[in-house]
Amino acid sequence: MCLGALVHAGVPLEYLIEKLHQLGIEQEFQLRSEAVHRNGQLATKVHVVLSQSPGDRASHHHDHHDATRHLPEIERLIVAAQLPPQVTAQSLAIFRRLAEAEGAVHGIAPEKVHFHEVGATDAIVDIVGTCLGLDWLGVDQLYCSPLPTGGGTVRAAHGQLPVPVPAVLKLWESRQVPVYSNGINRELVTPTGAAIAVALATEFGSPPAMTIQTVGLGAGSAEFPLPNILRLWLGETRAPITSEDFQINSSPSAHLETISVLETQIDDLNPQAIGYVFEALFAAGAVDVFTQGIGMKKSRPGILLTVICHPEQLSACEAVLFCETTTLGIRRLTQQRSILQREIQRVQTPYGEVRVKLAWSDRCEPKTITNVQPEYEDCAQLARTSNCSWREVHQAALQAWFLQTSPTPLNTDKRR
Repeated sequence: MCLGALVHAGVPLEYLIEKLHQLGIEQEFQLRSEAVHRNGQLATKVHVVLSQSPGDRASHHHDHHDATRHLPEIERLIVAAQLPPQVTAQSLAIFRRLAEAEGAVHGIAPEKVHFHEVGATDAIVDIVGTCLGLDWLGVDQLYCSPLPTGGGTVRAAHGQLPVPVPAVLKLWESRQVPVYSNGINRELVTPTGAAIAVALATEFGSPPAMTIQTVGLGAGSAEFPLPNILRLWLGETRAPITSEDFQINSSPSAHLETISVLETQIDDLNPQAIGYVFEALFAAGAVDVFTQGIGMKKSRPGILLTVICHPEQLSACEAVLFCETTTLGIRRLTQQRSILQREIQRVQTPYGEVRVKLAWSDRCEPKTITNVQPEYEDCAQLARTSNCSWREVHQAALQAWFLQTSPTPLNTDKRR
């Protein structure tokens, strides 16, 4: 249903097929889509057609167990596929959530979970395909409505289970997901669907203030009293304007932005991995990453790892933390930060061109430049190629900027 909603919203099925083949399991499935009606509404049904044997195809069923895998194998497939970075991070995060929920239910480590139907080819296609579609559409944030509980029972690999099944309940518990009953006694949320929502949703509840641009409708297989359709609303969010916002922003000198902060403490990770984690977080869109030494329980030394990112990169950065560190939980904070206006200029030095970052405030007249800093990487590269010190290049860049710039007040009072 997720794939159907994405295709209906404009994601080319051919694109999904091309990228999914990079997983190296193209011989195990085929994708096709069709337009169907559910209670009079036109929607898109995507079929994941699984291979049972050469020349013998079977329809997509959730009780198909021919292709089962464990978490490490699935993670290797995803990492080796060389998919877009956000797709890789989100896919790994979803499967990690799924494995943790199944492991908690059965009392085993996530890596030991025998995934049965949720780890089979169809779930790999569903999860990675969903992440590919969201990335193709440029979705920065995902909001999810309360989820229906459903009812009755369902037959799974471990026998007859009540609906919602234990793994779904465990996933809902992990994010405090709001739920409701619509009176339909069928399985309405599968573990795969719950994992996608829990791993990717920024929030659960009412939709944010937004301008609707496109609606995608993904059809399920069964017929229910209500339309069996997953609805995907695509649009641009608009933060509601409050009187406080107006007072702050009415001055052209105030520049506020919303920022997300992720925090987790770690005491059982090889320190050599921290540098790799930093690189992966910056690749996922982090604005800044830093660590602090802390003392943890049983007097163990540890680190507090903090990630600052824009809200649209929150899911990707969180996925990196879960995938690349040993953390079991991450705190989320949303804050407002006041920022200076910034600009990059270029100057010529005897060693070569250097980019210079300027920051200024227009709260005073004339415009007050508060900081002038040559870019570190430019200075370092020129120092290496010119066989001189980094400080020489840095100083030359500052001098070049002052010489080529008309006199502009520069605030050098560092006591402010």
